[in-house]
Amino acid sequence: MSGTRNDFATGLTGELAAFVAGSRLEDVPDTVREHGVRAILNGFGTALGGASDQALARLGAALVPFSSGQVASVIGRSHRVDAPTAAFLNAAAINVFDFDDTHEGTIIHPTAPVAPVVLAIAEMRPVSGIEALHAFILGVEVACRLGNAVSPWHYDRGWHITSTCGIFGAAAAAARLLKLDQTQTVWALGNASAQSSGLVETLGFMAKSAGVGAAARNGLLSALMAQAGVEGPQDPIGGPRGFLKVTCDAPKFDRVCDGLGDHWELLRNMFKPYPCGVVLNPVIDACLAARNRPGFDARAIDTIVVRGNPLLKARADRPDVTTGREAQVSAQHAVAVALHRGTAGAADFSDEAMADQKVLELRNKVFAVEVDGRKPIEAAEVEIRFSNGERLCERVDIASGSSGHPLSDAALEEKFLGLAAYGSPQLDIGPLLSRLWKLPALPDVAQLLTHARLPG
Repeated sequence: MSGTRNDFATGLTGELAAFVAGSRLEDVPDTVREHGVRAILNGFGTALGGASDQALARLGAALVPFSSGQVASVIGRSHRVDAPTAAFLNAAAINVFDFDDTHEGTIIHPTAPVAPVVLAIAEMRPVSGIEALHAFILGVEVACRLGNAVSPWHYDRGWHITSTCGIFGAAAAAARLLKLDQTQTVWALGNASAQSSGLVETLGFMAKSAGVGAAARNGLLSALMAQAGVEGPQDPIGGPRGFLKVTCDAPKFDRVCDGLGDHWELLRNMFKPYPCGVVLNPVIDACLAARNRPGFDARAIDTIVVRGNPLLKARADRPDVTTGREAQVSAQHAVAVALHRGTAGAADFSDEAMADQKVLELRNKVFAVEVDGRKPIEAAEVEIRFSNGERLCERVDIASGSSGHPLSDAALEEKFLGLAAYGSPQLDIGPLLSRLWKLPALPDVAQLLTHARLPG
């Protein structure tokens, strides 16, 4: 063994591992638990919506033939696979539409890499609802705190932060459910550090789903390897060549452990109203508000100008997208489809929507995406200029789904049911929905998966 167990009680990673291994359920506030239930419910909904997407079909075709067993469920599908493959495919399904949750400040989508690991372990061994919820909350905490420490440089540089930080959250959640001690948890995080990857360049392509899926699968494997005695370095996160220093020019080390157990990052997690990049939420809000104005006529539009946070232009100024997947990060498509159809659901960011001639014509009228450095990510302005010289300007200061304007439980249920009908229409979804709301009281989390997979 490369070091004594006491060696691993020090350092940033050791402190984080001690928190994961030693956390007591009674120290997790009720508000955090309740928000965790919402996050898992939202994750199941987005997975059901994404279950029939072509990306999932192709990823499954590549991975399922090599599955080593039939232990775990793939949400919205009938077949069972080994636990790491189930974690991969369920993570990809949750994130494939960009309709999953978003952590404010880092734009990590934490449920996608973390929840599937919890579900996979729950089908390997008995796990109660409250145990699963606790592990999920701890995994999200780890992922988001690391995201805080490397933001904004990490994402700006091109790292896909959901994947790069998500693998640590997945490893932490798995370590908790596998009952690893502090040293083993450090090893799990070290194994994760060796596999942390993901690029913003993949956004708009199926490869993005491969990155998120790999974060979940490899996070689970990192903990299983640690359980088997695979050692890692003493401080893979805060060390001189650790994750923080390698992937960020000026990491904020204090953001990892300050207030640990008192301040919970899960409460900064937001649920999206639209299946696209979070920077597009205020843009769509503004377009839907404009369309609902009395006498509005999209046919009379001459040009459209969109103004927002610099990240809006950097990530979503994409006028020439050709697929529904690319449309999820295109301001031009989001504006056009919202103004033409008056909706912005999963079907509106599909390949079929991309072929809608009226949407294409309107998309070409988006004259510019302009930067306004004063606007936060959740704010935007859409100026519509009509052929008769009139102008209509809609400004949104707090987007739907943001922390200042969160989705209600009723809206989350509506989103869940709509996604299930879109991607998994064969399922009787009522029993799953009712059990998800009662997650902390469930004696066995595996029963959720029996209602989330197709018979056969």
